[in-house]
Amino acid sequence: MIYKFAHFELDLAAVELRAAGQAVRLEPQVFALLALLVGNSERLVSRDEIIEKVWDGRVVSEAVVSSRVKSARQALGDDGRSQRFIRTLHSQGYRFVADTRVVRAAAGRSAAESSDDEPASGLGGIQRPERTARPSLAVLPFRFVGDAERYAALASALPDELITDLARLQWLFITARGSSFRLRADGAEFGEIGRLLGVRYCLWGTVEVSENRLVVLVELVDTTDGGVVWADRFSGRIDDVHAMRDQIRSQVLVALEIRIPLHEAALARLAPVEDLDAWSAYHLGLQHLYRFNRVDSAAAAGLFERAVALDPCLARAYAGLSFVNFQAAFLHYTDSVAEAAGAARRCAERGLELDPLDPFVNFTMGRTYWLEGDLDTSLSWLERATRLSPNYAQGIYARGWTETLAGRALEGRQHVDLAMRLSPLDPLYYAMQSTRAFTHMALGEDAEAALWAERGARSPGAHVLIAMIASAAHALQGDRECAAFWARNVRERNAALTRDDFVRAFPMKSDSMRARVLQALAQVGF
Repeated sequence: MIYKFAHFELDLAAVELRAAGQAVRLEPQVFALLALLVGNSERLVSRDEIIEKVWDGRVVSEAVVSSRVKSARQALGDDGRSQRFIRTLHSQGYRFVADTRVVRAAAGRSAAESSDDEPASGLGGIQRPERTARPSLAVLPFRFVGDAERYAALASALPDELITDLARLQWLFITARGSSFRLRADGAEFGEIGRLLGVRYCLWGTVEVSENRLVVLVELVDTTDGGVVWADRFSGRIDDVHAMRDQIRSQVLVALEIRIPLHEAALARLAPVEDLDAWSAYHLGLQHLYRFNRVDSAAAAGLFERAVALDPCLARAYAGLSFVNFQAAFLHYTDSVAEAAGAARRCAERGLELDPLDPFVNFTMGRTYWLEGDLDTSLSWLERATRLSPNYAQGIYARGWTETLAGRALEGRQHVDLAMRLSPLDPLYYAMQSTRAFTHMALGEDAEAALWAERGARSPGAHVLIAMIASAAHALQGDRECAAFWARNVRERNAALTRDDFVRAFPMKSDSMRARVLQALAQVGF
């Protein structure tokens, strides 16, 4: 993913800042700080959060933080007086204020996709609307543009298929075709559509056929203010229409799984915590959950507990609590790992009682067996999650991880590659990259393993075990300097971690693979 602002590009995949196409040298901490601010430009980032993310919660002085902010400003040609890019809010934190666009890195795009920029969600100025028990969506018939009337049916066929697919998402209320197809976006205001159908969101688009080309534009709109929450453009040869249909359906499903929860969380942040309903508290908890640190994990737990108190039948809130406890056991946030693992299982089981068909609930159940080293049972639940939602990127990624640990590295690689294609903006993208590294480690492809592990470890928000993977991968490649660098990084963040902790976190079934990784970690002192 690449953020564009002014004449700069911040490339997260390449870990690079470019000015007018030329790379700008940045220290790793300065890059991580800049990525954190740019990626959260819709809000203030506190000094505490910066320390938690960039320094992994270690004790650092305000002068050190200010020094890195100054370096970031200098790289952008900014300063503390003009503050054109990074604004200081005294005694609070910092905010990135330049207009920003999000585009995908070229290597991550499929042939059928356009190179046009993907607009970032605009979150400024949103007024808190009336809320319902869960997000609601109407898929409208698309508008057809062109003279080839024999393809006009696509304008109805595509949204009709999307309604069928989206209806499988238990957390999203979908208006039936019989109601939504009576309205068209070009014939009414979105606010009026939202009022008539009682929905928060509308999905609509255009289908254009010109000569042998097919172009489909899709937009997700918030009906309360008419703002575009997400949009994308798909193009290809008309002869490839059926492949494009599958591509559009899968990418729209993945986009809505990410964009609607992000938008709901942005709205929830505008309300005092005591005013949050169960669904708002759940979505706000998700944002904290995926930051993988102690402070945010505790905040997520509190929000999920509030959601459960307000709505004891909200299955996903129990799944969120299961994930929080999984993190506590996986990353040793607690001295009682067994207790956290037991709580993760109980919460997942309660979620399954309430909604056995929810993919996220099944995903969290599978994760609990991973904590026990029972990869076969874990895999059965993750396979169930992806059967329920074939485009569920996090479930596909977790399935790939488990297959790799179980000694099926090639299958694991196929699934993690699919997850990265489906969800290039995923909050766990760094973990997907590190999983890719593990597949190469398992097959003795050490140069490739080091490359992917480095990408994962340098991504903002990557947790300490990701750095440990990078250290092992570089040691296997024979790069002692890089292996030692990441080993120091691990010790600075958690001096108590050992290679035994690594094996407990990643229970490798293959004796030879486990021995190889343990030997690599021993080389760097673990």
